[in-house]
Amino acid sequence: MVNRDKLDELTRTRKWAHQKLQTLPSKVYQAFTQMESATFADGHLPRKTKELIAVGISVQMNCESCMQWHIEQAAQAGAGLREVLEAVEVGMEMGGGPATVSARFALQVMEAVFGRLD
Repeated sequence: MVNRDKLDELTRTRKWAHQKLQTLPSKVYQAFTQMESATFADGHLPRKTKELIAVGISVQMNCESCMQWHIEQAAQAGAGLREVLEAVEVGMEMGGGPATVSARFALQVMEAVFGRLD
């Protein structure tokens, strides 16, 4: 039940806005991207762990674009399906009932990234 058109549109919009904010240029956006790079760099916590934390926070916040980005980034950093699922579950617990609605979208992204969910 993955809505690939929605996922593709989120990706296109994110890339478009990123490019626009870089070429304007936006000093605030430049500072944000530097902070993002520093935040997700390996440190005492590896990048994979940080991305999994961001997945849980994204579910709790109900930020679909954030869920898509951080699930994809977590997978690229080596996270497996079950690790991402547990991060989604942490977000659900922290957000209560409303976060289970966010988790539905996260499951769609996970299916797009990892294939069939078993």
